[in-house]
Amino acid sequence: YGHTAEAANRLAEALREKGVETVAMDLARCDMAEAVAQAFRFSKLVLATPTYNADVFPFMKEFIHHLTERNYQNRTVAFIENGSWACKSGDLMQKFIDEEMKNMTVLNERLSMASSLSDDKAVELDALADALVDSIQA
Repeated sequence: YGHTAEAANRLAEALREKGVETVAMDLARCDMAEAVAQAFRFSKLVLATPTYNADVFPFMKEFIHHLTERNYQNRTVAFIENGSWACKSGDLMQKFIDEEMKNMTVLNERLSMASSLSDDKAVELDALADALVDSIQA
């Protein structure tokens, strides 16, 4: 329905307003090789996806596998997860990253939402943006 993309785009805009160079990519519509190349350009990565059939959305799952196959490591990652019935995608992505990637730092701030971005979740989105900026300046 576009709610996860909306949250990701709002986060990207908040980061740009704070002076952080940001690229947002829709994995269902972009060239996967370009998305992987962009991930390697930056030290921080935000993975935003809905829960799909109690799993990670297929395009995101494919993207993460591409990163793993190319030895993606030594980065900081954050999550935006969405799920109306069972919000599981963040935990599943974190488990995979913890088990399959080396020297990854996962930010404690995670945006978990049920469908669309509510006002109280917008506050969490701002906290995620601040945590990302803090991790860049550290």
